[in-house]
Amino acid sequence: MGLGKKKGGRKEPLFGLPAALADLRLTAADRIPNAEDKPKKSTKSSAKRKSDDAGDEPPRERKTQAGRSGAKRRSKAGGGFSLGRLAYWGAVLSLWGVIAVIGLVIYVGAHLPPIQSLEIPKRPPTIQIVGIDGSMLAQRGEMAGANVSLNDLPPYLPKAFIAIEDRRFYSHFGIDPVGILRALVTNVLHRGVSQGGSTLTQQLAKNLFLTQERTMQRKLQEVELAIWLERKHSKNEILELYLNRVYFGSGAYGVEAAAQKYFGKSAKNVTMAEAAMLAGLVKSPSRLAPNRNPEGAEARAKVVLAAMADAKFITDAQAQASIGHPSYNVKPVGAGTVNYVADWIGEVLDDLVGQIDESIKVETTIDPKLQSVAEAAIIDELAAKSVKFNVSQGALVAMTPDGAVRAMVGGRNYSDSQYNRAVTAKRQPGSSFKPFVYLTALEQGLTPDTLRQDAPIEVKGWKPENYTHEYFGAVTLTQALAMSLNTVAIRLGLEVGPKNVVRTAHRLGISSKLEPNASIALGTSEVSVVELVGAYTPFANGGFAVTPHVVTRIRTLGGKLLYMRQPDERNQVIDPRYVGMMNAMMRETLISGTAKKAEIPGWPAAGKTGTSQDYRDAWFIGYTANLVTGVWLGNDDNSPTKKATGGGLPVEVWSRFMRTAHEGVPVAALPNSQANWGLSNLAQAASQVSPPTAAAPGPAPANNGGYRPPPTRANVRPEAAAGLDGWLMDRLFGGNR
Repeated sequence: MGLGKKKGGRKEPLFGLPAALADLRLTAADRIPNAEDKPKKSTKSSAKRKSDDAGDEPPRERKTQAGRSGAKRRSKAGGGFSLGRLAYWGAVLSLWGVIAVIGLVIYVGAHLPPIQSLEIPKRPPTIQIVGIDGSMLAQRGEMAGANVSLNDLPPYLPKAFIAIEDRRFYSHFGIDPVGILRALVTNVLHRGVSQGGSTLTQQLAKNLFLTQERTMQRKLQEVELAIWLERKHSKNEILELYLNRVYFGSGAYGVEAAAQKYFGKSAKNVTMAEAAMLAGLVKSPSRLAPNRNPEGAEARAKVVLAAMADAKFITDAQAQASIGHPSYNVKPVGAGTVNYVADWIGEVLDDLVGQIDESIKVETTIDPKLQSVAEAAIIDELAAKSVKFNVSQGALVAMTPDGAVRAMVGGRNYSDSQYNRAVTAKRQPGSSFKPFVYLTALEQGLTPDTLRQDAPIEVKGWKPENYTHEYFGAVTLTQALAMSLNTVAIRLGLEVGPKNVVRTAHRLGISSKLEPNASIALGTSEVSVVELVGAYTPFANGGFAVTPHVVTRIRTLGGKLLYMRQPDERNQVIDPRYVGMMNAMMRETLISGTAKKAEIPGWPAAGKTGTSQDYRDAWFIGYTANLVTGVWLGNDDNSPTKKATGGGLPVEVWSRFMRTAHEGVPVAALPNSQANWGLSNLAQAASQVSPPTAAAPGPAPANNGGYRPPPTRANVRPEAAAGLDGWLMDRLFGGNR
């Protein structure tokens, strides 16, 4: 009792605190929770306390829960607001998109050309081709083809066009979304434009009203017009319009004109194979025309027949039976050789002015008098000697030193064959290619009077020989070129490098692919007559590159100028002193070499003959300061002639033509022919060179013929023969001359 105990409970000491503060105690709610704290077992008193506290939630916790509930309500409200805004702006953007499309349609429609003439299509335009004197040479366009009714055509003819151009023609509404998507996928997979999505209706709209320019506006106009056509006309009417307006090449517009042009019959009578060939032409009329590219046209026709069978328009048996049976050998009206020129113009016309929609006049560089002389020279020479020498065809190209073609003959008879051997055919030029080898040697330091050995040579098992099988030992380059010595040309080609020879030829104007091997010196890579003549023109004009051309101006019949040729830029591709050296060397070919029969009284002339392996091709390319002319004679099937050489028939044709062409023309010297190159007067030296005496054949001398140049002359370091690739030959070329 004395210790301060009191009945009813223990009294805690106050430690000097006021009595008011002595009863303050911490509760569980006042303590900071600890992760290590564990819940204690419930007691009755604690259970009661919890029960009492359950209805008395602290204000702090009630506020937290209320905040959480408010956040949830705000989140729901915010989500609803975002969806609403998304729907709102989506509607706004859709409305503006519709307005933009309507505006674009109105804009495109406002710029559409007049379409009042659609109901009665205009006749195909006329193409008048005139010579340098204004006289009419040929006419294209207004051919025998009239408009034909769809009902008058054999059923497989229009089906051929549908199968290859627009399989879904009868199911779309002018544009074909499925076809566009298919073309898009195909082009993406091929990483380029390999397939188009235009329908026949779109093609008709373009041909009737629009230009060939490739712009987005033109394409949109095409789409709008196609839809308009579909609403205005029936499917059969559109197909009939298309068949009567589409271009088939060679000046033929419409199936009737094309059938007359290529098959000599009405479109009403074409066979299934001919119908497939006509349908195949639409893709590329100039490239696939059967009179120029029969193999390509036939291959395309097979594709069309396969498409017709796949579309169930014909059976597989019908497709197989029609393959390989087109009859495109037709003799059209106007069989003069000037038609080769007209066809060539037709091929380049699209590149110059695009699709024409009105009649035009094409002014050319052709001299009608020279064209007649060239035609007579080829025809008469072949008529007299074709049987004796087994030569069936010939070609001639004559152009001025600036590249203007004055005459072109693509074959002996245009009526028999429209294949242009002057432009399209590529043949081995033989030794007429050698000037590019000798020019390369001059540019690398040799001179016309440099010596080289004429002796047997072997290159990896290939043993080229001279035409006469004779060898003359040490000869000058002038003598070797004049006599067309093959062994010297081979040695020279290896010395300067075949790749450099190829570069020289391409620099001067050869565009065909040339193989840089040992045999390139003998002209084993094929070229066309027109490009080889064009590559000789720098020798005649002082060393400037030219582009062979035949069109000078194109006008409408009303006088509107559509095209005028601009002069070539003066691009010097041969140094003038090398021009003079080459002219002096090639003059010797006509004086004492392989072209001694070539003669133009009073005129200095130069040139080179060429004969390919087994006498398959005979060439002569010769020139004056006034005219460069090339002649080729041979057979279309590449069969050997009976020893027709470049110094024979081609020289005779060339001389006959050139003598007439130079009548009354003031004489002019070849460029730089009288220049002094610091070594000798080569023009004079060349005329004094006497043919060397033949030496007995013997083993090929070592070290490039054993020649060691004088110390005063520049020389070319010979390349080791073993270091050059591509010399494995599949045949010998010993007959080149």
